[in-house]
Amino acid sequence: MEVRVAIATRRSIRKYREEPVSRQMIEQLLDALFAAPSAMDARPWQFVIIEDRGSLRALGREMAHCEMLSEAPLGVLICAEPVRERAPGFWPQDCAAAAENFLLAAHALGLGAVWIGLYPLEERVGVVRRVLRIPDPIVPFSLMAVGHPAERLPPENRFDPAKLHHNQWGQPWPTAVRKENP
Repeated sequence: MEVRVAIATRRSIRKYREEPVSRQMIEQLLDALFAAPSAMDARPWQFVIIEDRGSLRALGREMAHCEMLSEAPLGVLICAEPVRERAPGFWPQDCAAAAENFLLAAHALGLGAVWIGLYPLEERVGVVRRVLRIPDPIVPFSLMAVGHPAERLPPENRFDPAKLHHNQWGQPWPTAVRKENP
């Protein structure tokens, strides 16, 4: 899938078939995580691959609005290890870049995925720490529920010319017209 099409058509998928995600697909998803950019190339991240049904069900049950984890055959937790930073304070951006790489790779592989925000919600961070035994000072950042989609959502056109500025704040982009999805 062409990257422009992947970006325009990726949607948050919360319903999955029971079919497991193959080891080959998981390896491709891991490659996408590690290919993400990071400030000063510090790569202050750690990843937990979750295939255990009990852990996924516990996470889905114990965190509000995260029921999709109970049905997902795969979860991927993105954590930060702040002590590995070379540019202090940039780990959230580094982890977010890895998460977006992951979501686009999953979509390109025909998988469905949804980004579940954890940090800075202490309640969610605490549940993940307890269920997956995440030690301090590792910070659970986001959790991806992944699987073969049991739903298809149409692309959304999110282009908003009111949010474009040209050269300085308040100056409209000269060709700010509504774009169509591919």
